[in-house]
Amino acid sequence: MNDFFTVFFVIIGTIAAYLIAKWIYKRMHTPLLLPVAVATLLIIIFLVAFDISYDTYMIGGEWINAFLGPAVVALAYPLYQNREVLKRSLLPLLAGTAVGSIVGVVTGVILSKAFGFHEEIIYSITPKSVTTPVAMDISNGLGGIDSLAAVFVMIAGISGAMFSSYIFSSFRLTETIGRGVGLGSASHAIGTSKALENSQLEGSISTIAMILSAVFVSIITPLVIKLLL
Repeated sequence: MNDFFTVFFVIIGTIAAYLIAKWIYKRMHTPLLLPVAVATLLIIIFLVAFDISYDTYMIGGEWINAFLGPAVVALAYPLYQNREVLKRSLLPLLAGTAVGSIVGVVTGVILSKAFGFHEEIIYSITPKSVTTPVAMDISNGLGGIDSLAAVFVMIAGISGAMFSSYIFSSFRLTETIGRGVGLGSASHAIGTSKALENSQLEGSISTIAMILSAVFVSIITPLVIKLLL
């Protein structure tokens, strides 16, 4: 019975936190108040204030997490709708995502070394720009800490989605393909949700970039680690 109430309150509380964050985002439309970031902050504050452990939260959180798979599968619908455009843009998509993947891995290793991080941390931060399951597998295979890799993935995703608008404006990047590839290869699913907010085509391109990035990073990460460490 206790588990039932825990699941119920966690699900209701998480949904409520997201709805509040979304309301704030609509009232003060700025990328810095991205709903997923604000909702995460609200949940953390609540857990700390009432001394609720992460394990307790995840009793109900696992039910919400179960919907991640269907949500990712649902991204196939805009892909199908924009399939002709995506076919014509295949080469730029492949080239852009490959470059984005290499830059993401190389900069992760170089910056980690520059700050004097332990190798375990470097192995955990290197696959930060791909989806959580892939990043955790890569990190674990290299000898990193998979749970820490998941944290870095979340940081990369949220920060990328929050600051992408400012970066695009600074570099005057208006091309849908470039923006979609940038968000998908650097900020995975969270970046893709931001791309979908901009347009369905940009979201479709970001989805393809996210998938390709997972493949590219899985291949190049061990090679970059071997060359730079």
